[in-house]
Amino acid sequence: MVAKAKNIYICSECGFESAKWYGKCPGCGQWNTMTEEMREVLPKKSANQNAFHSSARPVAINEISTTDEERYLTGLTELDRVLGGGIVRGSLILISGEPGIGKSTILLQICEYLGKTLKILYVSGEESSRQIKLRAARLGVRSSNLFVLTETDIQYVIEQIRTDKPDLVMIDSIQTMNFTDLNSSPGSVTQVRECTNAVMRAIKALEIPTILVGHVNKDGAIAGPKVLEHIVDAVLYFEGDRQMSYRILRAVKNRYGSTNEIGVFDMGDNGLRQVDNPSQALLAGRPTHVSGTCVTCVIEGSRPILAEIQGLATTTGFGNPRRMSTGFDYNRMSLLLAVLEKRAGYYFSNLDAYVNVVGGLRLDEPAGDLAVALSLVSSLKDVPVGEDAIAFGEIGLAGEIRSVTHIDARISEAARLGFKRCILPYHNLKQVGTKFTGIRLIGVRNVREAFEAAVE
Repeated sequence: MVAKAKNIYICSECGFESAKWYGKCPGCGQWNTMTEEMREVLPKKSANQNAFHSSARPVAINEISTTDEERYLTGLTELDRVLGGGIVRGSLILISGEPGIGKSTILLQICEYLGKTLKILYVSGEESSRQIKLRAARLGVRSSNLFVLTETDIQYVIEQIRTDKPDLVMIDSIQTMNFTDLNSSPGSVTQVRECTNAVMRAIKALEIPTILVGHVNKDGAIAGPKVLEHIVDAVLYFEGDRQMSYRILRAVKNRYGSTNEIGVFDMGDNGLRQVDNPSQALLAGRPTHVSGTCVTCVIEGSRPILAEIQGLATTTGFGNPRRMSTGFDYNRMSLLLAVLEKRAGYYFSNLDAYVNVVGGLRLDEPAGDLAVALSLVSSLKDVPVGEDAIAFGEIGLAGEIRSVTHIDARISEAARLGFKRCILPYHNLKQVGTKFTGIRLIGVRNVREAFEAAVE
């Protein structure tokens, strides 16, 4: 019996399938995400054909051995840290990020180190072999164990993997791969899902680690169905502005390690260079004796990183004051401005307010509240915060300074980089005691106390 084809509609955000089109997806509630696909309906199998045959049997968990787990070091300690100690055999890793952020660059760079002992198959569906060769020459990649395949037919790619049996496979990118048996275009929900599933089944059987490059949509999320992130073992995401040199590699999901680790890289002419001391790099070029700037310490993963926060308050030229933030949550900034007015008496109602986190870093934890508030008040009063001062703490709606976690790591990092005064929540000061020398710890209860301590 010949297979028939029918038209269905699939949500590009969540993968919800429907026989008719909807303006709003019933699954995730997003608008204008239902795309038309053609799916072949295979003939029904007989009862004998549906009989299930498998050699898999339940095994007691105590009998399962993990001693043969093998990890491949990539030569980049920052990448190894994010992966949990290296690339695990048979793992499927997805790397995503904005165009031009450095996804293809980091893959080629690790090929030089891994190619010393491993046979690598680099599958490209976007670039020609000549383009890859030119980029490899610029990055200094000359490994004789690196093999390039420019192909978009996923069935041919899988057949090549089974024939050559490489030690590592890289596919750039999964959105360019396609099943010729499917009528939908490459990059569609169906194609991305089925191609990833086919790759996963092949590499798991052969225990070949594979790295996929994934595109992002206009909202910054990984393009394709959400099920794509559930299929893979690890999801790594590149963060950072393409106009800035610093890149942060963050693990969104990792079955073989922690998701609390980040890697910091610097994009240069010769590719990505890992930054072993990100605090010192982010504070380089910091202005002196200038109002509107304050240093804080944030915890990214398990490591403390010092970041410079700049605030600017100026008279507005419009009817409504303008608010803008880069690297800091806009709604959180509005909340802090309201607290500064209501609880501390610093008025920003008729002023434009701007907040910028230097170096492309993004502050997500509340511990950066105090430094943001101090930078804005410093600009409002035109009084510089002391160069030797660092501040961190969460600000509540009552104007109080709330305690933060990892206090010892933050103070140690500040002392290591030469800061002499540390402005921290009063309750944290009682926890620390007198274990730190060489840095003065100042516990504060509200924003006014913090500003007076910062400018003294």
